[in-house]
Amino acid sequence: MSKDHDIYILLTDTGTVLNKTIKWFTKDPLNHASIAFDKELTEVYSFGRKNPNNPFFAGFVKEDMNWELFRHATCAVYRCKVNTEVYNNIRNQILDMERNHELYKYNLIGMLGLLLNVKIKRDYAYFCSQFVASVFENNGVHLINKSSLLATPGDLVNAPDLQLIYKGKLQRYLKPTRVVFKRIRTA
Repeated sequence: MSKDHDIYILLTDTGTVLNKTIKWFTKDPLNHASIAFDKELTEVYSFGRKNPNNPFFAGFVKEDMNWELFRHATCAVYRCKVNTEVYNNIRNQILDMERNHELYKYNLIGMLGLLLNVKIKRDYAYFCSQFVASVFENNGVHLINKSSLLATPGDLVNAPDLQLIYKGKLQRYLKPTRVVFKRIRTA
């Protein structure tokens, strides 16, 4: 089967207190993971804050990269090439989660299990990197060589199926500088 569709994995460091706390435990520079269906990052999904000002009200979210939370973020954007069937299955799974978003919660208990290296599975609950790894795993693409219940954003960095396409400031990726050529008049 040909791999003719791209799905993007976005890893970010937003600089929030929660992000810094997670970074302290994981030692990974980027500690939030999301899935995007377009290179421009206009359709991005994850498990995280539902309100940028409240880290405790979290669950399944469609993320807006123009949110204040992402304004000063650093990031890495990875591309995963998949075939049509996998692409459609992943997209349908996420769209179903979006339709039923009220069922889904942030897996804080699972995050604690991750820190203790203990697998804790909860129905309808994910933390961000668990969400990314499990969506791919559920559709036959094993990004990491361990259970998605113990997935960290750092594990995704080393995934052989992912190709790094950008690393740096998120806003620079979203709005790349354009070179403008001016016509110079000659006498």
